[in-house]
Amino acid sequence: MDFLDKRINGICTELQKLSVKQKFPTDNWLYKPGNFLRPEDADAGAAPWEPFDCRTMHWYGPDKHYWFRADVTVPAEMEGKPLWMHVCTQIDEWDDAKNPQFLLFVNGVVTQGIDMNHRDVLLDRCAKAGTQYRLELQAYTGILHTEFNLIVDLREVDPEIEGLYYDMVVPLQAFPRLDEDGKARRDLERVLNEAVNLLDLRTPYNDSFYASVAEARKYLAQALYTDLAGHDEVIASCIGHTHIDVAWWWTVAQTREKVCRSFATVLKLMEEYPNYKFMSSQPQLYYFLKQRYPELFEQIKARVAEGRWEPEGGMWVEADCNLTSGESLVRQFLYGKRFFKEEFGLDNRILWLPDVFGYSGALPQIMKKCGIDYFMTTKLAWNQFNKMPYDTFMWRGIDGTEILTHLVTTLGVGQDEKDFFTTYNGMLHPDAIIGGWHRYQQKDINNDILVCYGYGDGGGGPTRAMLETSTRMEKGVEGLPKVRQVFSRTFFDELKDRVAGNRRLP
Repeated sequence: MDFLDKRINGICTELQKLSVKQKFPTDNWLYKPGNFLRPEDADAGAAPWEPFDCRTMHWYGPDKHYWFRADVTVPAEMEGKPLWMHVCTQIDEWDDAKNPQFLLFVNGVVTQGIDMNHRDVLLDRCAKAGTQYRLELQAYTGILHTEFNLIVDLREVDPEIEGLYYDMVVPLQAFPRLDEDGKARRDLERVLNEAVNLLDLRTPYNDSFYASVAEARKYLAQALYTDLAGHDEVIASCIGHTHIDVAWWWTVAQTREKVCRSFATVLKLMEEYPNYKFMSSQPQLYYFLKQRYPELFEQIKARVAEGRWEPEGGMWVEADCNLTSGESLVRQFLYGKRFFKEEFGLDNRILWLPDVFGYSGALPQIMKKCGIDYFMTTKLAWNQFNKMPYDTFMWRGIDGTEILTHLVTTLGVGQDEKDFFTTYNGMLHPDAIIGGWHRYQQKDINNDILVCYGYGDGGGGPTRAMLETSTRMEKGVEGLPKVRQVFSRTFFDELKDRVAGNRRLP
């Protein structure tokens, strides 16, 4: 029925609101201007600490740094509850590369980056009333806006209500890409509508309400994520990613900060989501982090050893390949591969260049002689008029050397499937994943597409919403590609075996 999607969407919106049960504003902030690396540096700064009234005061830019500090106590109402911190500047521009960004320190420990895509921080899954936290924000205004609020509150997010929200909204988000009269769409509508019928929203948070939430979740676990699951006809191999331009609209000094904020966010989310895997190229970025916050670099090394962080990509930075000489390209591989080998004990086999325009015909020969077997980009697909006819193919260089190449086909949410533009800053979102599969041109030889997902250029990488989506799409729900969290190397190794000897491989 035509109205079912609207009914389900309305309930999802209400559940998302209800998931935030309590809010406690914080208003005892202190601040001082200055670009400080750590709390002790802020204390040593010459400027005095001044009170900051979140209700009446603003902080100003552009291109300015501040340090904010507040001592907060967990209220009695939060005893035994999940404790979250929420930060907002009331700036909602899309361009996260230019918006205010923060690095949060909790009790002196660098904890997570905060930006318009990552406004919430889990402080404790089971809070204890009376516990004190010192919250500190290394704040950067960005380069676009000039005046900002700082609104910070502690809040309780109910995991069952939030869980039901994601259980329902993930399949709902696939509807725009599904045939309205197709079996998959109708099956999903039927199951989601029945879950809505089970809910009692008359008096939120009473016993009847919670009983209905539990019943709806139990129903969906069976009817949706079991009975309609197990499909793997189409696979999306997803790897978390945050592409960061070393030089673009900002200084290299700001690139250093973006790396620290984004990688801190990745590490924090890895604590919360055991299946989350992440990949990042460009040893230069790792070197920046090691210089500024060596403790974060050591955490990355631990995640690499654990098999959850993939340092891959071949070159020291994503290099220009039009004007650069062959010797310089070889040097990129020499320095890049050596850093990853010495620091993490891993040898790179992929040239990862999602955001470089143009590629020398000598690259396949150089890659092969440098021990590189695979190549990934998006830019070859960015031709508006002379579109590349293939997304998976063997790239033959000027000397005859061949390299297995795969172009990422991920689309934006709601983007036309005929659009030439594809993205390396993908959303792990049903609409985007399905759109990427529809956009893929080599379905006759391969049913698995690579998706590197997460906000880039200081946007902090993957979000909690993306990881919640992944958890549900990993079930292989009818009508949706089956998501799996795998390294890019795994994807390419399997792709190589899948297309080996296939005469249809261009």
